[in-house]
Amino acid sequence: MIRFIEDHRADHGVEPICRVLPIAPATFYEHLTRRADPSRFSNRAQRDAVLKPEIEIERVYEENLSVYGVRKVWHQTITLTINIRQTLRRMRNRPKYNITVLIGFK
Repeated sequence: MIRFIEDHRADHGVEPICRVLPIAPATFYEHLTRRADPSRFSNRAQRDAVLKPEIEIERVYEENLSVYGVRKVWHQTITLTINIRQTLRRMRNRPKYNITVLIGFK
């Protein structure tokens, strides 16, 4: 949605586009500010940018014939100082890991 607003704001302006789309103009401007100044990102986003644990998760997953679940991947990547919920969130966001149901985790 942000990209759409950026592409069409010269023609129509930000506020008229935001009235039609379900996004507040402040959200659009905050996104632009964060892109220009990465220190305005949330603590989680800043930590993720530094750690890049997705690369390590993918390496462990591929080395183990793509059969490891969240718990085994987490145990292998424990040195990254990410907890099991973070591992789950990162694996759930990637469809290649095929994480569908995990009982006991939210």
